[in-house]
Amino acid sequence: MKIVILDAATIGKDIDLGIFNQFGEVVIFEQTTKAEAAERLIDADVAILNKVKLDQSNLSGAKNLKIICLTATGFDNVDTDYARQNGIAVCNVKGYSTDSVAQLTVSLVLSLCCHLSEYDRYCKSGDYTKSGIANCLTPYFYELSGKTWGLYGYGNIGKQVAMVAKAFGCNVIVTKNTPDESVECVELDDLFKRSDIVSVHTPLNPGTYHAIGAEVLAKAKQKLILINVARGAVVDEEAVTKAVEDGTLGGFATDVYDGEPMSETSPFNRLLKCDNVIFTPHMAWGAYEARVRLMEEIAENIRDFFQGKIRNRVEI
Repeated sequence: MKIVILDAATIGKDIDLGIFNQFGEVVIFEQTTKAEAAERLIDADVAILNKVKLDQSNLSGAKNLKIICLTATGFDNVDTDYARQNGIAVCNVKGYSTDSVAQLTVSLVLSLCCHLSEYDRYCKSGDYTKSGIANCLTPYFYELSGKTWGLYGYGNIGKQVAMVAKAFGCNVIVTKNTPDESVECVELDDLFKRSDIVSVHTPLNPGTYHAIGAEVLAKAKQKLILINVARGAVVDEEAVTKAVEDGTLGGFATDVYDGEPMSETSPFNRLLKCDNVIFTPHMAWGAYEARVRLMEEIAENIRDFFQGKIRNRVEI
């Protein structure tokens, strides 16, 4: 059996990929373009990948390919219809990064709420020392207790964030597709009208594409803090940029982008010098422990598939 890992660079150099040697020959590529994938998969039985886009253009020649294993939960980069029609299994991994993503979500909220970057810069610049004053309280910051934290999406990650938000004394409201009696559910417009903080945890699909756009943002509560750790295209980047520029949003942080890495033409480039904006490079999922779990789960997906079991299949 031949296993091809197409973009090992996205997994991290600290992770041992030797777990896959038990299945056969393992060929590792640090990065692979969509075009390069066609040649690299010609005689592969198993493809392991994160962000490489796979469709008919690069899968049609992969006559031996039996299973595609995604090192992620999302699978929008794989044409699952083509895979199903051609007998190729597609497996993702769920739940491995819940703690990791929830941790970064809360970290981003706390950093923006407490203006940590400004205070850090004030001390490191020497201004604190020169001031002769024992403290500095500007910019002003506020307690989370009593604030409303809105969650757009309420899967495993959303629920974990909700638990932490409640521990801080926040009121939690949720926008989700199906009713849930355990939490107050509201429409997206109301989520933005009522929330002091909104964190995004919803999958990307036709219904959520650019769901957070100018119309929704125009209804946002004054100085709302928006956090996106889901998929970049859930927000309209131009609309969010304008909302930061005109003061509608009091803070914004994103770990995901509509095209990754963030392009030189992204509207977000206008926000690079804003103290109330934080950009991170799609790393929320990637705590060391989460990536170890991820590799273990992929190994289980491969093992179960070749034993005739159905596990984490997304194309059926």
